[in-house]
Amino acid sequence: MTSIYLSSDNPRWVPRTEDDLQAAIDGGLFEENHHLDLKKAPGTKSDNKELARDLASFAIDGGTLVIGVQENKDSRTFELSPQPLNGLPEKIESVARTIPDPPLTVITEEITSKAADGTGYLIVHIPASPVAPHMVDNKYYGRGDKTKYQLGDAEVVTLHARRRSAEADTLTLLRTEMDNDPLRNVDDQSHLFLVARPTAARRDVCLPITGAPDWQTRLTGLVAKAQGAEAVPAMLAGFRPDIEDAYQPHRRARGVALSSSGLNPDRTYAREQSEWARVAVIELQLFEDGGLRLYVSRLSAGVPSRYRPEEGEEQQLFDGAAVLLTWRVLELMRLVSEEVGYHGNWAIGAGANRLHGRRRYAGQSGFPTDDRYSDDTYEETTGATLAELRDQPGAVTRRLLGPLLRSLGSEALFAGALGDRP
Repeated sequence: MTSIYLSSDNPRWVPRTEDDLQAAIDGGLFEENHHLDLKKAPGTKSDNKELARDLASFAIDGGTLVIGVQENKDSRTFELSPQPLNGLPEKIESVARTIPDPPLTVITEEITSKAADGTGYLIVHIPASPVAPHMVDNKYYGRGDKTKYQLGDAEVVTLHARRRSAEADTLTLLRTEMDNDPLRNVDDQSHLFLVARPTAARRDVCLPITGAPDWQTRLTGLVAKAQGAEAVPAMLAGFRPDIEDAYQPHRRARGVALSSSGLNPDRTYAREQSEWARVAVIELQLFEDGGLRLYVSRLSAGVPSRYRPEEGEEQQLFDGAAVLLTWRVLELMRLVSEEVGYHGNWAIGAGANRLHGRRRYAGQSGFPTDDRYSDDTYEETTGATLAELRDQPGAVTRRLLGPLLRSLGSEALFAGALGDRP
């Protein structure tokens, strides 16, 4: 279960049973604060709006709602008030996704009552949102010491500026990776770059992986789990190279890497390889600070014209590969988070180069679209919560790749991979 911040003395409290909740009441541990609120279950439309305001207010810095513990106004103490659990998690998630703007993703955990009558308690975790602040009825909400309040214009401007600053930092990271393209002067293919970094982690958050004597086994295990994830839409399967093709271990500055045979240990191009190894380079890097990088040299390939072979090959784009590998990286981010116990947000960037004048590969039909990309590079950044990585990787993928796919006229083709999990 996800821990709850009660106070500086109890920053990582994890309730598992009704007795844990009662013990917290008896010990005077419950106090509504900047990160915690105690509520009864919503019952009316008005309650739903109020709940949405609470969720939006917590989304700036993160927080928790405990449903089923309420305050006795007369004694100014808290008491257990178990609520019917049937349908309650779904209702809370529906409110989070339909009323705040932009929608919110929350994590819910049930604690059943000892009465075994279908009642209990719902812990609602609201991660700090990378797209905060959020509106309800055209008003932005924040959280004070104990209660929510409507944000003033200056606070809204400051929060938007903070978000733009984070996006700029991620864009700088992405451009640095693109500038360091190891095959920059080697081939004519388009290359894909994916970068990710935890936004609130210790600088050595991934040292238990990267610094371990068996780091290769650990990282390869995470790659295998991401490769085998059932949630990846079947329509995306089949592209090579995939992340499992990164198998050669390398040490990197402040981190480690797995790559295909097309890269040397010093991250230079390995020319003395088979033709396939030279054109299908893939590299996954993991750094001590939690940073993840994926590099793929085969975002396009030369395709001869079926009807005009005399014109030679045309480089066509594998837009489906970009979608597939973005899903892979998002799953790796989730797995790394769980492995090292990081529950915060991530910043993510996607980029591609050598795109100008190129169109998407149409498969065996031989009839590629006439929609050609008009710029030479593509860059996009976004943020994601751990809840989104778990439940909405398609929505995150849409934020990262939507502009590219729309420019190529293919977004609708990947609709099943660009929405929420069922």
